[in-house]
Amino acid sequence: MIEALRNELGKRSWWMNLIFAFCLYMTFIYMPFDIFLKPMAEDEEVWFGFTLHGFWAKATAPLHWLIYAGLAWGFFRMSRWMWPWAAVYAAQVAIAMLVWNLLDPRGRGWGFGLIAGAVFLLPTVALWRARRAFQSPADNAS
Repeated sequence: MIEALRNELGKRSWWMNLIFAFCLYMTFIYMPFDIFLKPMAEDEEVWFGFTLHGFWAKATAPLHWLIYAGLAWGFFRMSRWMWPWAAVYAAQVAIAMLVWNLLDPRGRGWGFGLIAGAVFLLPTVALWRARRAFQSPADNAS
């Protein structure tokens, strides 16, 4: 069992394993909670930095679930289609962090938005530069 885990973790760099673990968490723990247990009145989803509430948040949450499940599957298989799409999604999150901080009443303005966006640019650049990692023979033409 330990050897199988080591082999699985060895398919990716440490930072990719962190992103993979985050996608697994979102797919199997957070999104099911968000969709099935969180009351609609409390639900929020952020798309491109714009916060949706209530019905529209609940209605669009399954799209987030599909995105995280797709990313988790792509990282598990190290699928070719992950490049460039994982980087594109991460870039969208970086931009959304800036937009959210400018538009949402809870946001902290330009400065904090730029800092938060810059933090998310780190995995964006790393994923963009990781093209070869997604072109390994382990792809199995999926």
